[in-house]
Parts: sequence; structure tokens; C-alpha cells
Amino acid sequence: METLPTVWFCAIAVLWIGYLFLEGFDLGVGMHMKLFARSERERRLLLNTIGPVWDGNEVWLLTAGGATFAAFPRWYASLFSALYLPLTIALVALIFRAVAIEYRGKVHSDSWRAAWDWALALGSGVAAFCVGAMLALTTTGLPLDANGDRVGGPFVWLNGYAVLGGAAVVAFALVHALAFLALKTEGEVRARAHKAFVRWVPLAVLPLAAWVLAVQLHSGKWWSWALTLAAVAAAAVAWALGRRGSEGRAFISLAVFLAAGAAAVFSAVFPVVLPSTLNPAFSLTAANASSSDYTLGLMTVVALIGLPLVLAYQTWTYWVFRRRLSVDSIPSAHAVVPAAIVRLVTGRQA
Repeated sequence: METLPTVWFCAIAVLWIGYLFLEGFDLGVGMHMKLFARSERERRLLLNTIGPVWDGNEVWLLTAGGATFAAFPRWYASLFSALYLPLTIALVALIFRAVAIEYRGKVHSDSWRAAWDWALALGSGVAAFCVGAMLALTTTGLPLDANGDRVGGPFVWLNGYAVLGGAAVVAFALVHALAFLALKTEGEVRARAHKAFVRWVPLAVLPLAAWVLAVQLHSGKWWSWALTLAAVAAAAVAWALGRRGSEGRAFISLAVFLAAGAAAVFSAVFPVVLPSTLNPAFSLTAANASSSDYTLGLMTVVALIGLPLVLAYQTWTYWVFRRRLSVDSIPSAHAVVPAAIVRLVTGRQA
């Protein structure tokens, strides 16, 4: 196996793990706008916990897609064309989610805010499900012919593995968000988030664990099995630390569970990047789907320069907004009169 395709396969795996880690609690907070928050102040508190970082977290998704396009054009073409429908649904859901975050506070109306809360919660849930489904199918296979084209109708992708992957990401996002809220808030919200985290962690990690186990049983290697055991241990540690009240360590341990589990999946299927369920000979590999060595070499140089800068900036952002928040720091919602109207009214009165 050539070096550069292997390096970029690992890089894309890291980008997806980073996206699932950062956007995981982000999407989970969005879903908890309807599942966890009990009042308008609590919903605004939840939004404030992700307000400074949510758009930066989504950059990891764009980078993962862009890196796949540049490093493995055949993988990108087959995957995105075969999964065009769930990809489109995911993008629409992310658009609704982004618009909801920006627009929910623009009008002082309970019905207006409630509508955008539903858009945020459903958009987050649908996006998480579609991303999980697509990642699961990337590792378990699609009906591809010798040209890398999908065989079957537009819903041929919707199988048991897709549902399992979608459920895995949704469940992980929900419980990861609870760990994040316990880490970022004070008062009653923190106590409820901590209690819910301890209660639901054992169940929430099961779909992701089942996905990892399914891949290992099919094509696992000794090192991917070692990563699987590490993921199981990290999940147990996260639960134990959560029960002890070590919120920061529980959050990190859950992230280790995700990273080890995802790494186990990616390493188990390697060097295959997109299996064909019709014929293993039709599967795309890191070798036959990659760009030229010149392209990969140039990408490597750019990544070595740009990636540290991006990581440093995002780390700085999280550090600046590291303090806990509480509902006491959230002012009451109020109507804002545009300045132009104020000047018009003031002029008439004069």
C-alpha cells in the first residue's frame, strides 16, 4: 500500500472523528431544546453554551468532504452519488438548524420562538441520523457495480446498517450533549444534565457499540479489536466518572469512546474505502480511488501549514468561552425597537 493514500485515509478518518466529537454535543444540544429544556430561559441557556462554537464545529464536516473530494475523487463520486438523497436531507436539516439559531430571537413572540425551536431540534436530529447512516454505509457497503455506480432505486441505501448508524450518532449526540451541559452550566440545569447523563449513558452507547461490533465481526483485525476493547473501557470509565461527579473527565472519556470506536471501524475496513455488496471486486480501495501522488503531496504540504493554525484558533475559542453559564445570567426576553423607528417617532414628537 502506498504511503500517501494511507496517510490521507487516516487524515479523513481523523476529520470525521473530530466532526462527530465537536458537532456531536452541538447537535445534541439542538435536540435537547425540546427534550431537556423546560423554560424559555433554559432554552436560551442551551443556545448560549454552543453559540460561540457551533458554526466552527460544522467546518469539520466541510473539510472532511473537501478532503475526500481532493484525495479520493472516485470515493467521493461513488459515495455522494449513491447517497445523494440522505446527503441532501442532511444539508437541508443543517440549513434549518443554522437559520433557527440565528432567527429564533429576532421576533418577540412565543409562537415564533417555538416554531424555530422545533426547526432546531428536528434539524439537529435529522442531520445526526443522516450523517450516521452515511458513515455506517461507508463501512458496511453499498450496491455498487464495476463503475462505482449505485444499483437500485433511490431508497436502496435505507437498510438495517443505515438505521443502526443513524441511531448510533443520534444516541451518542444526545448523551454527549448532556455531558457537555453538565460541564458548561450551573444550578438546576447542571444537576439535571448530570443525572440524565448517568442514567442514559449505558443505553446511549449501545447502538454505536453494535455498529463497531458488526464491522469487527465482518472484517476486524487484531488492532481494530484492540481499539474496540479500548472503546468499551472508555465508555465504562465515562459512566463511572459521571457517577462520581467528575464532569470534565466523563466528557473526555466519552470522547475517547467515540474516537476509539470510530478508529476501530475505519481501521477494520482499510484498505477498502467503500465496499460493494454486489461483488468484493467492485469495492473501492485507498489505492484505486486516490488522486495522483503529486496532488496528495501538495495537499499534505498545505495541510501541514493550515491545520495547526485552524486547531490553534478553535482551541483558543473554546478557552475564551470556557466559563460556566446559568439561567441567572440570561436576561428576560424583550422586544427590540429598530433604531430607525425610534428616530421616526422621536422626530414626529418633536
